[in-house]
Amino acid sequence: MNVTARFLVVLDADSTLIRNEVIELIADEAGRGAEVAAATEAAMRGETDFASSLRSRVEELAGVPTSAFDCVLSRIEPTPGVTALTDAVHARGGLVGVVSGGFHEILDRLAPTLGVDMWRANRLEAAEGILTGSVDGPIVDAQAKADHLRAWAAEHEVAPHRTIAIGDGANDLLMIAAAGLGVAFNAKPAVRAAAPLTVGPVDLAQLIPLLP
Repeated sequence: MNVTARFLVVLDADSTLIRNEVIELIADEAGRGAEVAAATEAAMRGETDFASSLRSRVEELAGVPTSAFDCVLSRIEPTPGVTALTDAVHARGGLVGVVSGGFHEILDRLAPTLGVDMWRANRLEAAEGILTGSVDGPIVDAQAKADHLRAWAAEHEVAPHRTIAIGDGANDLLMIAAAGLGVAFNAKPAVRAAAPLTVGPVDLAQLIPLLP
């Protein structure tokens, strides 16, 4: 039987739930961090198609051993206020979801430690413990983010107007538009311009007063 909730908060992961861009940390392990960082920034500003950009950036990860994920996890910095926010959501009878253009290989270990109830991200293809440079399965793009917000709300019997979406990049715009309240958090200019609400301080606890 599905758990019902009073409301649902859905966050982006990279540069929202955490301070980092995980694909850049993985690329550092291959000595290609600078190139991938530039491509990621362009994608988050909405200058390139996200799916095409992700595929090209993941190609740069070919040859990285999956054992490098431990090093990547050790470098991740949770965004200030994240556990205060998730604790406040739970105390008020809500649920926290994360939907990310990043990777399950990291979120599967990180999300439970930050109070996240459910999450969805991309998967990296690997063979014999080495990344192949391909994405395994459908890419989590802007449409997928909005679709997951709606699906989770329906699954947990949350009315659409009782959903909150929080993100920073162009890939979050459809999710922000689909939510009852969309929040641009530490966001790129295009997202700040489109979102109903903008939060500037990089502190997720600032969002607690918005919770129903």
